[in-house]
Amino acid sequence: MDTVKDILKYKGVNYYWISQDDLAINALQKMSEKDIGALIVLEKGKMIGIFSERDYARKMVSMGKSCDGLKVSDMMSKKVYYVTPETSVNDCMTLMTDKHIRHLPVLDNNDIAGMVSIGDLVNNIIYQQKSMITSLENYIIGV
Repeated sequence: MDTVKDILKYKGVNYYWISQDDLAINALQKMSEKDIGALIVLEKGKMIGIFSERDYARKMVSMGKSCDGLKVSDMMSKKVYYVTPETSVNDCMTLMTDKHIRHLPVLDNNDIAGMVSIGDLVNNIIYQQKSMITSLENYIIGV
């Protein structure tokens, strides 16, 4: 069974971050430029939250206004669910489903080791299924 470490080997360990004092509009622009759905919020090198498209959409609707002048800290999620490199893909999927989240920072000994998204997990599962099908087909035809 694959783990987060396996996904990070393929995907890479890069992650993007922002400060809680940055403007929310800057976070949205950064996510758009990088074609990502979430940023880790760091303060003095430590993770203190996560800012996602979902945070923006839900909090803007509840506030009933635009993000002009609002800081990341006004919209970020302070409760951050995370995984380790040893966490299985299935456990990640379960956590994401149970908590209704789409991004999981990866912590290794309290250091950020990357980030995985629901898309990363689904791609991994699809790859594993294709590999299994190919193996079974080769077994059936005697290759």
